[in-house]
Amino acid sequence: MGTTRRRPEELLATLKRLELLAGRRAGPRHGPRALDIDLLLYGDRLSSASELVLPHPGLRRRRFVLAPLADLVPELEVPPDGATVARLLEQVGQEGEVERLSWPGWFVSSHPGSPAGL
Repeated sequence: MGTTRRRPEELLATLKRLELLAGRRAGPRHGPRALDIDLLLYGDRLSSASELVLPHPGLRRRRFVLAPLADLVPELEVPPDGATVARLLEQVGQEGEVERLSWPGWFVSSHPGSPAGL
């Protein structure tokens, strides 16, 4: 979650550069990678361009994406129909366990005005 003045295509290009800097290399689709950063949503923007689909096409069916997002902003509405993240998570059901990891110094807070209290 965040804000930016960059257009979605510019933001995606920045995310891809970060992946490369972290050691990501070309490999099989859905294969292991050093880092995978996806642009899930960009406000209420819709896009079906070949280089950027918004909302991310896997968002609505991936528990490992929806569960942490619901921890942060359960009432966030996902275009085009405005279904909330919490509702989408309910629809996905319990298939696919999500393990929450934590490290010393990492925290999540419910501080007002910040989705992760950061």
